[in-house]
Amino acid sequence: MESRLIVRDVREDMREIEGLATAGVLDRVGDIIEPRGVRVKNPIPLLWQHDHAKPVGTASLMAPTKDGVRFKAKLPLVKNPGLLQDRVNEAWDSIKAGIIKGVSIGFRPVPGKVEAIVNGGMRFLEVEVFELSLVTVPAMPLAEIDVVRGVRVVKLADPGRGRVVMLNKPLRHKNA
Repeated sequence: MESRLIVRDVREDMREIEGLATAGVLDRVGDIIEPRGVRVKNPIPLLWQHDHAKPVGTASLMAPTKDGVRFKAKLPLVKNPGLLQDRVNEAWDSIKAGIIKGVSIGFRPVPGKVEAIVNGGMRFLEVEVFELSLVTVPAMPLAEIDVVRGVRVVKLADPGRGRVVMLNKPLRHKNA
């Protein structure tokens, strides 16, 4: 399957991403989350690798559909040097480089809204989502970033004029 990151803006300070947070298909641990059963109170924290001590921004889930739940998230431009700036910049740079493509929801099942399924996993009919994380390997294979608002600036020497030319180059990647 091929996925393309689409650059829609050249303002680096925007640091906005979009994608699919979850879909109603079997995940890597054998569970299914029914999209129309997703409950959320937006905005929610955007975390780095599901670490509650490492927020990197905020996210909002869109209205659930039968096909899944999309999200929009924003990573702030942190001006003050330190651990927060380093962590947010690491997350943003990882997204732009295409090495972090996955997302994962942190959720709590609603009591009485869970069913066992044949493969031994669970079908979550209703869940409360309390965070979205940027992750290396998501449990839900379809949960990924598919839009990045930002730009990678590439410097090329112009041999004919002896000057540096700045090009805005779209971010693109292929999924395995």
